[in-house]
Amino acid sequence: MSALAACGIPAFGGSRDEEGRGGGPVPPGAKAECPDIAAPGDTRGRQLRAMWITTVGNTDWPQGSAAQQKKRYTELLDTAASMNMNAVFVQIRPNSDAFYESPYEPWSQWITGTQGKDPGYDVLAFMLKEAHARNLEFHAWFNPYRISRQDDLKKLSPKSPARQHPDWVRKYNKGLWYDPGLPQVRDLATKAVMDVVNKYDIDAVHFDDYFYPYPEDGEFPDAATYKTHGKGMDKGDWRRKNVDTLVESLSGKIHEAKPWVQFGISPFGVWRNKSTDPAGSPTSALQSYDDIYADTRTWIKRGWLDYVTPQLYWPIGDPRADYAKLAAWWAGQVKGTGVQLTIGQAAYRVGADAAWKDPAELSRHLALNAKHPQINGDVFFSARDVAANRRGFAARLRDDHYSRPALRPVPARRGGAAPPAVQGTTAAPAGDGKGVKVTWRPSKGATSYAVYRADGERPGCAPADTGRLIADVRGGGIIDPGAKKGRVYTYYVTAQDRLHHQSPPGRGATVTAPEG
Repeated sequence: MSALAACGIPAFGGSRDEEGRGGGPVPPGAKAECPDIAAPGDTRGRQLRAMWITTVGNTDWPQGSAAQQKKRYTELLDTAASMNMNAVFVQIRPNSDAFYESPYEPWSQWITGTQGKDPGYDVLAFMLKEAHARNLEFHAWFNPYRISRQDDLKKLSPKSPARQHPDWVRKYNKGLWYDPGLPQVRDLATKAVMDVVNKYDIDAVHFDDYFYPYPEDGEFPDAATYKTHGKGMDKGDWRRKNVDTLVESLSGKIHEAKPWVQFGISPFGVWRNKSTDPAGSPTSALQSYDDIYADTRTWIKRGWLDYVTPQLYWPIGDPRADYAKLAAWWAGQVKGTGVQLTIGQAAYRVGADAAWKDPAELSRHLALNAKHPQINGDVFFSARDVAANRRGFAARLRDDHYSRPALRPVPARRGGAAPPAVQGTTAAPAGDGKGVKVTWRPSKGATSYAVYRADGERPGCAPADTGRLIADVRGGGIIDPGAKKGRVYTYYVTAQDRLHHQSPPGRGATVTAPEG
């Protein structure tokens, strides 16, 4: 893990506004210091860079005491920061349970080992606070239908809705699932999601690929539900309609409650094969449309999603599902829709078999993505694999593609506007003689600040060069340890709102880095 350490730029609060010398945040409509300078353009440099943090089975989230859990979680966040990532997707409802105090479902067993046992602290509040402290966007990851990976209802907490409503439950694949065809089940999933949206400052609601369970032995046992609710529809169409109804309804409710909260889904990487449907991809794999009843293509076309993150867990050239062909196919699906496309990447497969022996495979994926302007970034499964850095793959990704931070893309479907430009940017040698301290007067309505460093003495009013981004932080300043001794630099700062709209820069500040 040492190869991934110490890449972030430290930020701090305590802005001059908080110290009483700035006159409060710059208000909307305030005269800009550099009124003739435009905001930096929305370039291809904007990317979502993220990893999934899995809690089910204690995969990434560990067993142990609260202190051990907090330590491990913050270590994973530090890994993300060291990789110049800007978001985490954290599993907070893995099995009809909760990583927060819920009026609908019990505490998750993956916190204390016992479902329903209070861990003694608000786990989700802690997760959010630590992610936002590192300016990592927090995507709250819910599983809508899975109850348990074992099939004994009696092993669940008495507070579990599955115990209270066993008629909602179906046994399948050695596990327990809610029946997606029941309106009561959709209502429970909706209440669970909206409880978090309303109570917590999350940035997005995220679903993974689990809708109807993946097919194994026999058919999912929903014959009685179909008989009651099917209304003569083809059974496959009816199942897809059940999932569609939840996706469409939740999209509306989330955005009505908090327009800035995004809604995204990470489906299985193949919608349909071209041999089945002319609109499908040139693949020969399981089809999410037919096998788990997830019609992602319709969700995109109807604008129910802000982003889609297909799980393209195959190497380039795979005969069943070629990563290169699938990336192109998905790029075509989102084109012109306003739905952002990010790609789910299989960090867990590095070194697993001959096809994944080369640690440069994922780096090649990102290089290929650059050929498709519709691809807005990548999400890696999962966090512990990124942290493990097997065969040096994560360090290679950082060196090849993530050597600088990146601003997140602006969600095209959510509106919003940039905050006023910052004022009073200053740059001075840091107190310990190591690096440069940059501060600014914050802006009303800003969530984060992008800091750009140009070589030499530059005009006070000048465009911010997007290729010179060195930090995207919350708070009132940074310490830049990368400033070389005795070199002259000019720093420019822009403000961003919750949805990453960027202001013009304030007046730049020039400084000579200390000799140390």
